[in-house]
Amino acid sequence: MVSSLFNTIQSVTISALERLSIKSGRRPWLIFVAAISAAVVWSAIAIPAQAYQFQILPSSPVRGDTLSVVIRTETAGEAPTVTVGGETYPSFLLSGNRYRAFIPTSPNTKAGKLTLQINGSEGNENVAVNIGARNFPTQYITLSGASADLEGTDYEFDRLDELRALRTPERYWNGPMGRPSTGYISSTYGLQRYYNGVFAEDYYHRGVDYAAGNGSPIYAPAAGKIIVVGRVEDGFELNGNTIGIDHGQGVTSVMIHLSGFAVKEGDQVEKGQLIGYMGSTGFASGPNLHWGLFVNGVAVDPVPWRYDGIE
Repeated sequence: MVSSLFNTIQSVTISALERLSIKSGRRPWLIFVAAISAAVVWSAIAIPAQAYQFQILPSSPVRGDTLSVVIRTETAGEAPTVTVGGETYPSFLLSGNRYRAFIPTSPNTKAGKLTLQINGSEGNENVAVNIGARNFPTQYITLSGASADLEGTDYEFDRLDELRALRTPERYWNGPMGRPSTGYISSTYGLQRYYNGVFAEDYYHRGVDYAAGNGSPIYAPAAGKIIVVGRVEDGFELNGNTIGIDHGQGVTSVMIHLSGFAVKEGDQVEKGQLIGYMGSTGFASGPNLHWGLFVNGVAVDPVPWRYDGIE
């Protein structure tokens, strides 16, 4: 803006400045300086101020990470939202005029520039974040018998979709999440898989698997409310016996393949509380716990939530 106006002023001929000076009684160079000053002031007024102050963590995210976007507004009021790739995510009040939104990424997120649009009563603002590349290993799974033919039921899919759609305003969890099993990790997040020699297209392992003996204890990874207690006999044939936990603010856990339960729907649980027992129900190759952590409906890597905590 300033450059354009400066060039326009600079193109005025000396004779024109002289004619202006005769009419105004001022020296030509003073007229020129006054014009430049006016251009700078006008430009400063025309450039909009940054609508929000914000912080995005982690500073160097990779595919599978959860982005924590903390937004500071001028005054407390309606919570802003963040839109990414056509999906709009809510923010929740932290304190005063500070809000936080969680933006999930996954192995299906393209590495490179990701544009976040912060929207609110104080305007809209675009922020660019670079998502780093991350390679995920391949795993070969052999299934036999009845488990190889399981397809799942609308009932179990609908119940889990309802869980993952929750955006409860309350935050139940606090600090890093805990380990839900004392077993060893048999499968990590994001794996690509072959089942009986056939590659699973557009698939990634949406959680972490822990292997231990049948009936081993399963613990709540964080505080929350039990929303789903799904049983094989009620239609949870693919996931097997399942527990779904609402941790609040769009964060949910799904624990599947259980052999039994220690909670019921509606219970409030604390981090580390016994909630069930390891099993091999549903689509499973042996006794294990599959823990899926979902943020605004997308399966994210639970590891940063366990070791770093997401604030």
